[in-house]
Amino acid sequence: MPFQRRNILGAGGLVTALACAAAFIASPVQAQTGAYPNHPIRIVVPLPPGGTVDTLGRMLSQLLKENLGQPVIIDNVSGAGGTIGAGVVAKAPPDGYTLLMVYDTFAVNPHVYKKMSF
Repeated sequence: MPFQRRNILGAGGLVTALACAAAFIASPVQAQTGAYPNHPIRIVVPLPPGGTVDTLGRMLSQLLKENLGQPVIIDNVSGAGGTIGAGVVAKAPPDGYTLLMVYDTFAVNPHVYKKMSF
């Protein structure tokens, strides 16, 4: 007897299953109070003010402020090749309001420093 492929759900059942899946996935979003962001966002730049990364961070903060409608604060926390600023962000609450802006050579820090602060 050859294998026969059967459509178990049918067209209406498939639509119903997809609608239930979409409602299930969207339900946690509805439970949140207020939309993100509902208070200022902090961008930590692990370099001193005036450099390229700081300038790009400030340009990004202006764009985010215009698009999100919340203040975006640049916080320069320099030292130890950026690991001090990264440690500040790593210890911040994981709520999406503290961001880190790094540079390309930041990726070598785990190979340069014996102990990282995060």
